[in-house]
Amino acid sequence: MLILLPPSETKRPGGRGRPLDSSALAFAALAPQRDAVVDALVALSADEDRAARVLKLGATQRGEIAVNAALRQAPTMPAIDRYTGVLFDALDAGSLDGTERRWLGRHAAIHSAPFGLVGALDQIPAYRLGAAVSLPALPSPQRVWADAVTAALAAEAPSFVLDLRSEAYAALGPVPPSIASVYVRVVSERPDGAVRALNHFNKHAKGALTRRLAQDRPRVSSVRGFVRWADAAGVRVRPGADGELELFA
Repeated sequence: MLILLPPSETKRPGGRGRPLDSSALAFAALAPQRDAVVDALVALSADEDRAARVLKLGATQRGEIAVNAALRQAPTMPAIDRYTGVLFDALDAGSLDGTERRWLGRHAAIHSAPFGLVGALDQIPAYRLGAAVSLPALPSPQRVWADAVTAALAAEAPSFVLDLRSEAYAALGPVPPSIASVYVRVVSERPDGAVRALNHFNKHAKGALTRRLAQDRPRVSSVRGFVRWADAAGVRVRPGADGELELFA
């Protein structure tokens, strides 16, 4: 099983790892796209006013431009520790033991805007870039990433993909039809039985689900196998739209 996670806009600064090596990350075939996006982001950072406009940064966020300018030299840390925010706070990877973290390293990937898919334990620097931002001199993010990420997933050929990404990031790398997969939507049930999609708690539920998976470390190779594990674990899911599961928060 491969779990696909979205990134977070907020990140921990610093790190102790060596500077970014695009080809050392998981899904090494994405190195050309990574280098192109990082180079474009670094070049954009040379013009602070333009960078602020392109990245839609307010006056108090301009420090993020210097972070992008240093992408090639900055220290790194594992991706699962780099991101903060609701999903990653619920996952709380720092409190997992070594066995659980190694399981995430083998079974989870985070879909970032500058690096594409990276392994949970891959060393990455801090950055500021969203899925919808088109960088000067590059095509749209979808044209940069979608085909390349889909091909990288096809080459990796996991038995099953549990897609917890947002729709914006899923569009930057659809799971190929040759791989069994399911897209997860988080919902809640009202007292009258009506079901509605969630926003904020969507992220928390996905983080908590990923943490539980890391703790249980089930052997899952199909949607049916995931549903069996969820039922046994007390995680409530049910079929949704075609190719989707609803996860109850």
